[in-house]
Amino acid sequence: MQTPRLADLPPVEGGWMEIDTQAQRLRWWQGSELKHECAVSTGKAGVGQEEGSGRTPLGWHYVRAAIGDGLPEDAVFRGRRWTGEIYSAGLAAVFPERDWILTRILWLCGLERGINRGGRVDSQRRYIYLHGTPPDQPMGVAVSHGCVRLRNADLLWLFQQAPPGTPVWLH
Repeated sequence: MQTPRLADLPPVEGGWMEIDTQAQRLRWWQGSELKHECAVSTGKAGVGQEEGSGRTPLGWHYVRAAIGDGLPEDAVFRGRRWTGEIYSAGLAAVFPERDWILTRILWLCGLERGINRGGRVDSQRRYIYLHGTPPDQPMGVAVSHGCVRLRNADLLWLFQQAPPGTPVWLH
């Protein structure tokens, strides 16, 4: 199956995201004009589509849901719900093994049936997100559990630009 081109996707007011897993960079485009670029952290296990792999899926996606609007920076999420906690070094010391999902969530849904949508390769059912991470976690290095981690400032900016329906190309 050939990867769809941006022109093949339904029109969306605003921009679109490109996530380059090799460069560990996210780029925000308005048409063909680059408006923002930042470091990210994708899956430590590499790229891949399979459920349970811990890998970051490839291909065209869209933002299915934007979660956390109005919550404080460093709000802690579990199961896409705010726990009522605000991340701190003290909280991290109490829960050293937690995979921290902070500040906001942009939940992705695949657009390519059999590649990132449906069956055991469904990005939405795999709960693939763009989300915040603690400040001591590295950016520009693949160390996540499959999601795309961002610094809070970049995530907060992106959250304002990328409503549900925004196209996202992971490659």
